[in-house]
Amino acid sequence: MLTTIHHKINLGLHIVQKLSSGYHALETVFYPCTNFVDTLEIIPAAHFSFSIKNADFTCPIEENLCVKAYRLLQKKKNLPPVKITLTKQIPSGAGLGGGSADAAYTLKMLNTIFSLGLSIRQLHEFAAQLGSDTPFFIYNAPMYATGRGDILTPIELDLSKYKIEIVCPNFAVSTAKAYSIITSKKPKHTLKNIINAPIETWREILNNDFEEVIFNLHPKLREIKKDFYKQGALYASMSGSGSAIYGIF
Repeated sequence: MLTTIHHKINLGLHIVQKLSSGYHALETVFYPCTNFVDTLEIIPAAHFSFSIKNADFTCPIEENLCVKAYRLLQKKKNLPPVKITLTKQIPSGAGLGGGSADAAYTLKMLNTIFSLGLSIRQLHEFAAQLGSDTPFFIYNAPMYATGRGDILTPIELDLSKYKIEIVCPNFAVSTAKAYSIITSKKPKHTLKNIINAPIETWREILNNDFEEVIFNLHPKLREIKKDFYKQGALYASMSGSGSAIYGIF
């Protein structure tokens, strides 16, 4: 079985509170995009194997999120061995959720291949064990997200008549470091209401809380955002904790 995997952008991102668990409560809007796509192939095999092509990162095989997703279902559902081949195009460390997307699609494909009968809700619960934004990729639809990013509410949002351009600099931003230096604050207005305003107004009211601290660390990102506006973007922002900057035209 072969499939292509989309990524996401964040439309606004508020870091609302630091939790006693060490995680942060946030609110954001996840929007699916296909500017970059990974390709994932999973086939039954005599022995388990995993290979990755075009990766811009290195990690032990068992630390890859596709493998973690397989191991999770293997343990719960006694899965037979498979051969997994992942071809990367979604940049890592860019705030586009590439690794989370790969993990979610692995769960969905295994559910189909082995007729596990897992519901969307069950897939969501498995995905949440792999990463805070991983459940979003189970749905492939715009979502208002709260909690750690894993509490999802569908929203009506269609940007298909706009063009979304994305610039990914040749450096990554560590999500863990970004969260370690961010200061939480209660937003004046919920994103659920802001996102319903005309897109022409978003520049003034739709904010990503990470931009202030990450732009200070990487001034080039601020310049990329400015360039989008110079080119006529209706709205431009950093996705997640960076480093990708997108413009909506």
